[in-house]
Amino acid sequence: MELSYLGILLIIASFAVGWFISYIKSRFEVRKYKKELKEFQEHLNRQMKITGEGSKNLELDLEKLKKENENLRISVKTLGQKPGRAEVRLLNIYDGALRKMMLNAPGFSGAWEASLQEAEREYEENEKGFKSIIKKVFSPSLAHNTEPKKIEQQKEGFN
Repeated sequence: MELSYLGILLIIASFAVGWFISYIKSRFEVRKYKKELKEFQEHLNRQMKITGEGSKNLELDLEKLKKENENLRISVKTLGQKPGRAEVRLLNIYDGALRKMMLNAPGFSGAWEASLQEAEREYEENEKGFKSIIKKVFSPSLAHNTEPKKIEQQKEGFN
């Protein structure tokens, strides 16, 4: 097999054409990858900006809530130190202790607690206004009819 001058030129030309086609193909791929990389960078920058703004807003909200919490804590402490507040607190503590003691003690305390709860319920109804409206509207008729019956029932209960 003998290589002629023309054969060598064809081989060199085919290598040159192959190299040129490969070079052009690689340029298109490089351009495509650069475009894709640029899109990824833009997306990443956009995401980082959104995340940065979100975390910045969260930090501002957190600072605002911390200040508000501190103001509320100071307000609660100030209201707790107003004159008479300590006495009301102590009264509530004593009231709770007295109720527990009455429920646990035998005898009179059960009846006392029941009547106390009934009186509280009536007081709450009066505060709401429903019972006071009924008393105002129906007071003359109910007062005259029910009071003698109650007095008679109480007299019969004692006899």
